[in-house]
Amino acid sequence: MKTVIVCASVAHGNTQRVADRMARTLAARVVTPEQADPAELAAADLVGFGSGVYHGRLHPRLNAFVRALPPGQGRAFVFATSGLPALPPAPFTRPTVRLLERKGYEVAGTFSCRALDTWALFRLVGGINRQRPDADDLAAAQAFAERLRGGRAPRR
Repeated sequence: MKTVIVCASVAHGNTQRVADRMARTLAARVVTPEQADPAELAAADLVGFGSGVYHGRLHPRLNAFVRALPPGQGRAFVFATSGLPALPPAPFTRPTVRLLERKGYEVAGTFSCRALDTWALFRLVGGINRQRPDADDLAAAQAFAERLRGGRAPRR
């Protein structure tokens, strides 16, 4: 199964660590939005899109990339790392999932975990979630990727 993961990991490398763990499980290539080739994504069996959370949404570079994609018909997944927990009625991944669905992608699942956050006031105390993503978070990311690889729909 050909898989590509498009990852915008900006601040602390948290999302990159999650993407790398998923990539090992899926035998995927990890690229930034700037490195991603839409033709390669169109030829892939599965495409992942992930970033840290900024003001309640995935990184603007990632969302701009998704908006610029031509219509597609592949399987995709979305993942995020964030300092604060998502609220169940409005997960951080929802806007990106909706963008992908409008492009014609079947979104097979979403994943998120907590991560180091040094935004604004959190910086004054050295950040929150300093040890995250931890081994349990990375194991959960791997389990999510294994379910994707097996064709089972991961829990949202």
